[in-house]
Amino acid sequence: MAVPKKKTSKSRKNMRRAHDFLTPPTVSVCPQCKAPKLPHRVCTSCGTYKGKEVLSAEEL
Repeated sequence: MAVPKKKTSKSRKNMRRAHDFLTPPTVSVCPQCKAPKLPHRVCTSCGTYKGKEVLSAEEL
């Protein structure tokens, strides 16, 4: 089994872990109702996508 010869310093450990973080989801604004929504998805509050009604009010 491989055993490290030297202790990994805090700096080197943290540099290695620099990419292991969560990114917050990007949020865009619905042009119809100005509610926050995920990009490239139907607005959950008004049911429109690219200016066209995709879901009716009963389906929401």
